Amino acid sequence: MINSVKLENFGPIKVLDWQDISNINVIIGKNSTGKTFLLKSLYTAMKTVEEYKRGDNPKTVAEILLDKLIWTYQTDTIGDLVNKDFNPLSFNMSFNQDSLHYIFGKDTTKRITSIENHISQRSSNSVFLPAKEITSIEHIITESREIKKLFGFDDTYYDLAKAIRIPSQKGKNYKEFAECRNKLKEIVDGKIEFDNKADKWYYKKGNQKFPIGLTAEGIKKISIIDILLGNKYLDKESIIFIDEPESALHPKAISKFLELLYTLSESGIQIFMATHSYFVIKKLYIIAQKMNKSISGISFNDSENGEVEEFDLKQGMPANSIIEESIHLYKEEINIGWDNE
Repeated sequence: MINSVKLENFGPIKVLDWQDISNINVIIGKNSTGKTFLLKSLYTAMKTVEEYKRGDNPKTVAEILLDKLIWTYQTDTIGDLVNKDFNPLSFNMSFNQDSLHYIFGKDTTKRITSIENHISQRSSNSVFLPAKEITSIEHIITESREIKKLFGFDDTYYDLAKAIRIPSQKGKNYKEFAECRNKLKEIVDGKIEFDNKADKWYYKKGNQKFPIGLTAEGIKKISIIDILLGNKYLDKESIIFIDEPESALHPKAISKFLELLYTLSESGIQIFMATHSYFVIKKLYIIAQKMNKSISGISFNDSENGEVEEFDLKQGMPANSIIEESIHLYKEEINIGWDNE
């Protein structure tokens, strides 16, 4: 799994040195502080490693990385990713004690010259689950990228669109995955299926089938995990990156979804998620306490120098504006009660 990561001058992130990464990890902070930037930096690195020398791909690791950065961050030149106040951008990731390291400056356009990859060829897949679901627009994403070659849907959407179109695989799956798929079916009270004849996605509940456009976004979003477990795109060495796991979900569904993600992390899958939700942080804290397991995290603070702070939910809740605002609202509620008396 990813053991550590160090970023310098990567977009809004000036310096980040995250050393104690665990099986399940959470990134918190205000808008525009770098949460999604960090998720995507890890995702582009892992997809670069996975695509390198896979099948008949003739591209060098530098060429693959360049494409992933441009299409994931939707930028004309990768030099635009460099923090304009500092130079150069530096990325260093440790994976199973091996490493991927690259550097480029703000004037870099179409070529990365300084890159070292010591990570062995990899057969497992990483996946990025964006805040929005994609089953209802999967065909639009594919057409936009493969035919029109347009920015709009970045590589996190495009890679996921391709992954869910892989047919479901017959035969035995990992016991933990089968259990998770049963839990997912309970959470969404059904399942999302693709009809090959109609070339459409449907939500199936019992013997009834509903058009995907009439299906709740939260159901579609959660069901992506079931699809990827069913077609065996994910295995026990996969990595899942999730942006805003709370998006479009009822609190009870969020709680069950996080418990399911913890189960997947225990099977070997590594998970990273970025969130604005106190509910998500609190639930992960409870899981860490009940299971006596480390759930590591990064908290982006609000200072001008862009410092970040590591924490472990096994040791307690972190200091952060999300928690502070929740406490503030609780105090307001208490004060209203006193005023009414």
